[in-house]
Amino acid sequence: MPALEIVIGTKASSSWSLRPWLALKTTGEKFRETLIELRQPDTKEKILRHSPAGFVPILKHGKLVVWESLAICEYIADTFPKAKLWPDDRAARAVARAVATEMHGGFAPLRAAMSMDVKNRHPTPPMTPELKANIDRVTEIWRDCRKRFGKKGGPFLFGRFSIADAMYAPVATRFVTYQVALDPVSAAYVKAVNDLPAMKEWIKAA
Repeated sequence: MPALEIVIGTKASSSWSLRPWLALKTTGEKFRETLIELRQPDTKEKILRHSPAGFVPILKHGKLVVWESLAICEYIADTFPKAKLWPDDRAARAVARAVATEMHGGFAPLRAAMSMDVKNRHPTPPMTPELKANIDRVTEIWRDCRKRFGKKGGPFLFGRFSIADAMYAPVATRFVTYQVALDPVSAAYVKAVNDLPAMKEWIKAA
């Protein structure tokens, strides 16, 4: 099989890099990791050496280059089906894709108010209506998925770890960083995500 390489940004703050990195770690496959520090004078130049899109993360598999976090996760799931990165059940799989895509395309107020920072702890930011609505929606998704699909097979949204969890993992770190008060189901989920060996590895490296 061609060599795998993932190009990622600063581990303390690159939420988009964390997502496919976690998915790739879940496969158990060997891969090369190339780290590009963000917000440096030569950051864009270094990224452009790997992809004309000019953003991290980037997956390189032989001659193939895949950019954009969710597309990389989908490619990883297709390439390594034994990792079972989507739920087996068709209905659960559809919901998993829906919530993953919702995270991919939304929650701008949350991203703006609580940027990812796994190295530090910060006070909870002012709870604007927009931020509160984002937090409420995230925790609503978590409670619903745990209730409907996650009771068997593990502590994650659909039981075992999936791409849906990879997509929400940076939010789980944000809720710790900014000390957000959570309901018991959401708090248990945040703990499960942050207790993942791969997540601990990422945070230690950051």
